[in-house]
Amino acid sequence: MKLVALALAALPLAVLAAPTYDHEWKDDKVDKHYEDDHKWDDKHADKWEDKHHDDKHDGEEKWYKDSFPFHFTSTIVGYASPDTIVNNSQVAVPGLEDGWGKFAFGLNSEENVICYNISVWLKGNYSSPAVTATHIHQAVAGRAGPPRIAFPNPRVLNGESIDEFSWRRSVGCVWGPFTTGVVVNGTDTGAGFTVADLEADPTGFFADTHTVQFPAGAIRGQLEWK
Repeated sequence: MKLVALALAALPLAVLAAPTYDHEWKDDKVDKHYEDDHKWDDKHADKWEDKHHDDKHDGEEKWYKDSFPFHFTSTIVGYASPDTIVNNSQVAVPGLEDGWGKFAFGLNSEENVICYNISVWLKGNYSSPAVTATHIHQAVAGRAGPPRIAFPNPRVLNGESIDEFSWRRSVGCVWGPFTTGVVVNGTDTGAGFTVADLEADPTGFFADTHTVQFPAGAIRGQLEWK
């Protein structure tokens, strides 16, 4: 299997004051802060490489390295805010005031891999019936829908109290088959879902994260082509 490398844009590691949500923060308020203070270095990336030993072939041991897809078939992004939350009864409800975030994804539909770079400004502990509280759901804007892919929850970066607003971040890749831990009619909502399904129409999906205080979603962002 071919050697591959992660190529996701870096996002911020710290801020001094709570930002006000504005769709125009995309790059200047997020990426600029990180680029000024932190130069990307592979040694700081999560080590996702895994060596697999194969049977001896022609008297020699064969070793393979599996890691990130070396290219993306497409990239998508969601700019999350607290004012687009819809509960499972299809009713609009408040999210976490002043919460916001950026959900950036690199898709490789050929290998059924999705890489994620998630940076959020949140407070409060996570809560969800799924295996994590950070997901891609299938639903158009203004509607709720089932989670299809679950991601590791963004972690507090600088030791701040979880009850106070702070930057949180999660970076990596996940491979299908996907499991969310949410079962509907006896079937996990991630079962059979593929990256190709997401790539076919990203606008029919949204990314969000859920907290104890906001179980329907603290922040949510409809996905779009990047």
